[in-house]
Amino acid sequence: MSPRSALAAVAVLLLVTGTLTIPRIGPATAAAEVRGFVDAHSHLFSYEAFGGLLMCGRPFHAQGVEKALTDCADHHPNGELAWYENFTRTGSPVGTHDPVGWPTFHDWPAHDSLTHQQAYYTWVERAWRGGLRVMVNHLVANRQLCAIYPLKRYACDEMASIRRQAERARELQDHIDAEHGGPGQGWFRIVRDPAEARQVVEAGKLAVVLGIETSEPFGCRTLLGIPRCTRAQIDRGLDEVHALGVRSMFVCHKYDNALCGVRFDSGTQGAIVNLGNLLSGGSFWQARTCTGPAHDNPIDPGGVLPDPIAGLLPPGVSLPLYPPAPHCNTRGLTALGEHMVQGMIERGMLVEIDHMSVKAAERTLDLLEAARYPGVISSHSWTDPHFFERVYALGGMITQYGHDAEHFVAEWARTEPLRQEHQISGYGYGLDVNGMGQLPGPRAGNAGNPVTYPFTTFDGSERLDRLSTGERVWDVNTDGVANYGLVPDWIEDMRIIAGDEIVRDMAAGAEAYLRMWEAAESSPSSPTSP
Repeated sequence: MSPRSALAAVAVLLLVTGTLTIPRIGPATAAAEVRGFVDAHSHLFSYEAFGGLLMCGRPFHAQGVEKALTDCADHHPNGELAWYENFTRTGSPVGTHDPVGWPTFHDWPAHDSLTHQQAYYTWVERAWRGGLRVMVNHLVANRQLCAIYPLKRYACDEMASIRRQAERARELQDHIDAEHGGPGQGWFRIVRDPAEARQVVEAGKLAVVLGIETSEPFGCRTLLGIPRCTRAQIDRGLDEVHALGVRSMFVCHKYDNALCGVRFDSGTQGAIVNLGNLLSGGSFWQARTCTGPAHDNPIDPGGVLPDPIAGLLPPGVSLPLYPPAPHCNTRGLTALGEHMVQGMIERGMLVEIDHMSVKAAERTLDLLEAARYPGVISSHSWTDPHFFERVYALGGMITQYGHDAEHFVAEWARTEPLRQEHQISGYGYGLDVNGMGQLPGPRAGNAGNPVTYPFTTFDGSERLDRLSTGERVWDVNTDGVANYGLVPDWIEDMRIIAGDEIVRDMAAGAEAYLRMWEAAESSPSSPTSP
């Protein structure tokens, strides 16, 4: 254990709240503080997930950008066969787009195009030059989405996909190293512990933390209510992913599994995910009308399945009817789920509570509080806000989904008193790039106070003009965050409407994340604690 970690452990033990003596993270000291932004939730390598043919383009290619940024073969010649892209972008499977990527990029990448690569490595590099210092790259998989999408080059085994993406992450690190003089010289550094991450950030480079967001960790699905995994299987799985370098992980995602029930999706997307729940475990979501203040997202009775997805319903089966909203999933954290959470605590891993049902999140927080374990995070706004108090009291972190500038600023301001109460000095975002969610769009009504190019980054180290790649030039005022390279422009847009205070809070985000991770590593329940 490093001297810095030992000091952090002592500081944590001196900060108490209530009768549980729960550790909290106080403001950074000048001597220890690093400055920079944290993105706690992104997916650079999701092009290898879902069978390998759903996402178009790659974050890098050994033969160059012209090979990396190409459209999917089935999107040619005019995008009319790209039904999944069309549906996720417009709500209809019918549509067209220009499939040419490099060098013209006429139609993609775009903030609302969900199947095209948005995180080419030089775009991530621009974000790093603009102040990004910690990025959590979640290795992502979803067996049912893979099964539903008809085109694939890989089988739908989720753990095989996770391993493949971890390998691609290290290949990208090697690729960047080769461009900067050899091993260890690049700006993209995969880290395994907070001490290593701090060294990387202090050197001005990007610390990349590997995470996992998958629907059936270690094969832990259910079939007609019967778990398809064991405690021993979970233990072996946690050992394997920890050896891969994974340090942050979801217990469930989108579908109920053998570990926990999920937080619902709404509307047409919810209807599709609910169908996936049926195909995954043999039943639709089960919901009750909530009686407490926290609740899951409502299941919209108007949600319908578009063609061709409607054809996947078994004969005679239709979407179920649900009681009045607000809705709560009847499924919580199972005994196997509790075993997994305890296993993550024992390994010093960060527990992601997003996508858990209210019932599952409540029980998970009970376990974390009993263990006095601060390693908990809501990384992209997919948990009920009533849990924020408990997360912050533990010393955990909440990073907001990448909303448009006005909505992001409004949520930052709304939650500021809670952060002040718990002495949380930093704020972060979870952009969810390449995660089937829209990136921030252009700010409405920005003609009177647009981002002016070139602008200076928060620390004064760079002057950034409009981003260009090939023949395309992007402007955040009209394009929003069309790709990851426009994140600094988005932060500048928020500075324009909210002032320097929001940038100061976000520039303390990397430090806040590292302190949380250090406190988790130093927890009495962690194997790295003294």
